[in-house]
Amino acid sequence: MSLWSRRGKQGENPDDVPTVKIGADDLTRILADPGTEPVPAASKVIVEPSVEAVELADPDRALTERRALIQLCLYAMDRARSGGVVERLEHGLAEVGVRALRPDGERFDPAHHEAGGAVPTDDTTLDGIVAETEVVGFADRDVVLRAPVVTVYTAR
Repeated sequence: MSLWSRRGKQGENPDDVPTVKIGADDLTRILADPGTEPVPAASKVIVEPSVEAVELADPDRALTERRALIQLCLYAMDRARSGGVVERLEHGLAEVGVRALRPDGERFDPAHHEAGGAVPTDDTTLDGIVAETEVVGFADRDVVLRAPVVTVYTAR
């Protein structure tokens, strides 16, 4: 079976396709002749730099790339139509220190929240409390990337 084929034997998972890392020489050959497959040499070792190596080599570049990836994830989350995709992106961001800000039930603070609307209430204890989060905010560790947009209870 070709490494590029998505068909498997009956009963096999079509996504369970063997993969190999492709070296620059093999990639050049593939691009020149797309009908061939790379065959890694047994003695050829392909080493990719670790995240730590990139950070040590150029910490400013690593931070810039991290910020760009975080912004791309936030952009994708805002446009995702699948709750599962949103959840996965949010979980992945949390793993690198970016947390979602949903201040439902907290006292509204204009320094940390953006008011998007108000809900009148007869319960005076709810006056100034965040009723719901309209747009989730995000913080990268302690730095707010985007303030949450919220609806706030207001006394009648």
